[in-house]
Amino acid sequence: MAKILMVDDAAFMRMMIKDTLSKNGYSDLHEAADGQIAVDKYNELKPDLVIMDITMPNMDGLEALKTIKQLDPNATIVMCSAMGQEAMVIEAIKLGAKDFIVKPFKADRILKTLSSLNIQP
Repeated sequence: MAKILMVDDAAFMRMMIKDTLSKNGYSDLHEAADGQIAVDKYNELKPDLVIMDITMPNMDGLEALKTIKQLDPNATIVMCSAMGQEAMVIEAIKLGAKDFIVKPFKADRILKTLSSLNIQP
């Protein structure tokens, strides 16, 4: 069973992702509201996947991505942000993100990403 950590400072975004995942058989779902909490929860939970926003307080998603990849080079992280600028996407991929989902997105976009990464419920 896949363990997934959803990281976004907007509670409604976490709820939307959680709703999509739970309707599709994923049940081991965890949340964090900023990058620092995400790093702490990553250490505690060792999730199979992290879906992470970029623009957040305390520690942004790119910093958290960098920190998590230092702790675990095999971490599977997908960035999810409204900031779809090319430079941001390239930076995230360079830092080790497996994919980049631009908000707003349809539910099937997240499911396609999980499928391509072979993250099963």
